[in-house]
Amino acid sequence: MARAGLTTERLVHAGAELADEVGFDQVTVSALARRFDVKVASLYSHVRNSADLKTRIALLALEDLADRAAEALAGRSGKDALAAFAHVYRDYARAHPGRYAAARHPLDAETAAGSAGVRIAQLTRAILRGYDLAEPDQTHAVRLLGSVFHGYVSLEAAGGFRHSAPDSQESWTRILDALDCLLRTWPARPEPLSP
Repeated sequence: MARAGLTTERLVHAGAELADEVGFDQVTVSALARRFDVKVASLYSHVRNSADLKTRIALLALEDLADRAAEALAGRSGKDALAAFAHVYRDYARAHPGRYAAARHPLDAETAAGSAGVRIAQLTRAILRGYDLAEPDQTHAVRLLGSVFHGYVSLEAAGGFRHSAPDSQESWTRILDALDCLLRTWPARPEPLSP
């Protein structure tokens, strides 16, 4: 029987908070049970195991990130939309480092297809419509943006820019300017090399 007051939603939100405090990798059913001062067994009516808990936290994080991105993008296009989207990623990673890590958690194909990750990809493609990119260049650009945003916020979170000039905010602004320029002047597909 489930302990009164414990719900799957409450446990997942508490797991997300725990991830922000101690790191996503440290989140387990045991750690969550300690947080609620209950036996581990009392949580198994809500989550199957630590892997299930982590998947649920990942889904929560993706939903939160997609909601924030959609709100930030409303009424924007071009460089303004690109910057708003990028700031959502960076701000989310700073405010919720454990949840941000959870949003990068690998999901099986079926779970991923039903997740808010699909919405995030659609929002990214919506930004790129302002740059008039057709396939397959649009997919290349989605991958580029994801790589740059994730790479930058990961390096920044690890302290990679603390002791160097210019300041990381200035670099972030310049990187967004460069991405906008690249997207506006996306190179034509090169001709295959002849043998």
